[in-house]
Amino acid sequence: MTRKLGFFLLLAPLVLWLGLLIVIPHIDMALVSLRSRTGPGEYVPSLKNYADFATQPLYLMTFARTAIMSVLATLITLIIGFPISYYIAKIARGRRQATLFLMCLIPFWVSELVRTFGWIILLRETGVISNALQWAGLADQPVEMLYNDAAMMLGLVYTSMLFMVVPLTTTLESLDDAVIEAGYDLGGNGFSVLREIVIPHAMPGIVSGCIVVFMLSLGNYLTPTMLGGKDSLWFTQLIYSQFIVRFNWELGAAFGFCLLGASSLIVWGMLRLTGQTLERTMGEGT
Repeated sequence: MTRKLGFFLLLAPLVLWLGLLIVIPHIDMALVSLRSRTGPGEYVPSLKNYADFATQPLYLMTFARTAIMSVLATLITLIIGFPISYYIAKIARGRRQATLFLMCLIPFWVSELVRTFGWIILLRETGVISNALQWAGLADQPVEMLYNDAAMMLGLVYTSMLFMVVPLTTTLESLDDAVIEAGYDLGGNGFSVLREIVIPHAMPGIVSGCIVVFMLSLGNYLTPTMLGGKDSLWFTQLIYSQFIVRFNWELGAAFGFCLLGASSLIVWGMLRLTGQTLERTMGEGT
């Protein structure tokens, strides 16, 4: 009896956290999305909000653009993060390994807002990079590198890099060096060892990192707003607009559930494509 009571007491904070902050708000938002306003304080059950999303080209285009750009940001983060993680996990040793890992952590000691302002200082017309290009004679006038898709993508990759490096480094550290050496002893080259040994072993970390980075990019609001231009539409900006600017909570809630459904579908497809399970990925990749 005492053991069961202790188990329930340990489980209670998790259940309360999930129930109060995730389950109940999502149920309420689902009910809000399934109603339509007919007058001040008057609502009727309706699928109109989802129909508006499915029939408005602007909503569909922004939705598709956000998903594609998030996938692209995830791939770029993986391409950059994998060599960094491999070097930290398998090549660097001792103090160098700890220093490199700390360097990955340091930018995240400040808020995302501060990090984004840092990129604005670097990329703006009168910023450090523009002044350096003019000083070196590579540009004859100030260069504006902000407010475009490239700057937005740079910000998305930068703000998500740690969440790719950590699971990859953790997974690669568990790979025995003797297995890699055996691959070379059996006649393998760098590419074949990477393809046949390193990547299969690191797959849980790869999938785990990709899921987290994709989710963060898809739901990011600050980076697209501050670094993206007027044409760099992001779906979270539409959600914000419906909730805060237009006070149309019904349509905003429907947008939110459309985004949740798309992200869940893409993550499910990623797991099926790689042959991983969510339990193995979250267990070994983190």
